[in-house]
Amino acid sequence: MAALIACQNLVKRFSSPPQLGDRLARLLGRPVRPRTVYAVDDVSLEIAEGEVLGLVGESGCGKSTLGRMIAGIQPPSAGLALLDGVPVMGGGRSPVKTTTRVQMIFQDPFASLDPRMRIGDIVAEGPIANGLVSRAEAAADTAKWLAAVGLDPTAAQRYPHQFSGGQRQRVAIARALAMRPDILVCDEPVASLDVSIQAQIINLFLKLKRDLGLTMLFISHDLGLVRHISDRVAIMYLGKLVETGATQAVFENPRHPYTRALLDSMPKLRLDDADVDFKPIDGELPSPLAPPPGCHFHLRCPGMRPACRTAVPELIRSVDGRELACHYPLVGG
Repeated sequence: MAALIACQNLVKRFSSPPQLGDRLARLLGRPVRPRTVYAVDDVSLEIAEGEVLGLVGESGCGKSTLGRMIAGIQPPSAGLALLDGVPVMGGGRSPVKTTTRVQMIFQDPFASLDPRMRIGDIVAEGPIANGLVSRAEAAADTAKWLAAVGLDPTAAQRYPHQFSGGQRQRVAIARALAMRPDILVCDEPVASLDVSIQAQIINLFLKLKRDLGLTMLFISHDLGLVRHISDRVAIMYLGKLVETGATQAVFENPRHPYTRALLDSMPKLRLDDADVDFKPIDGELPSPLAPPPGCHFHLRCPGMRPACRTAVPELIRSVDGRELACHYPLVGG
């Protein structure tokens, strides 16, 4: 399938202004290293039209930052995110018009909706501003999208505080769909919801994908959820992609030690004695202020060798479409 989204060597770094202690040290003639967070470090990936790509990794690995660059919300420090070959945003420039084709659904529905606006105005604001509908057509258009996400159209007259968390997330989804997007960037859209509500929202995503043919980047740290909803999965560690491939292939036969460690850390209920079986990943995620040299995972990798400390592994694609960044990949099962 043709790539709808193509990321080419995306880099995002955040530099904080010098603090008081840094300024005093400079006045005294002492060297001060700049504080730079390496959030996303040379990431290249593609998302095919109609595909759901699951993006997985620990908190702080750069998943949300990558999603925001693909959505055109944050400009990359280097590299490009392309939509049908056209840059979404790049080099600090303003986003081009195609960014209306990419919409983002955020993790917290309590923070992503303006509490002073009625639901109908929240959903209709974007389409009216971008000329997708006229003000005369806005009410009917809003009612259509509210119904599409399982809400009564009369909800348009109410305010966000009058809804539950799951209903608010449905409103956020309706707001995104009203922009007629080609791709949805879903940033942990069910993480703040109750388990029963999570199932409803996930089923809604699957229905929308089936009915509307949507392409999705689904960001989550919930491996079980990603396995259920994704066609393909990308594993991210400290700003870098370490493994990508078809979801079933990656889950059944992980080749990168970090992917294997993530899967081993999933709690598994043992029915024989009702104990929960899992193995947490050794060590802690290094600071993105000072990522380790060589392979970023070598400090926590049980199979680390001398080359891992110095040489950065490249993400190499195999004949079966699997991509892997590891000097010593695990043997396939």
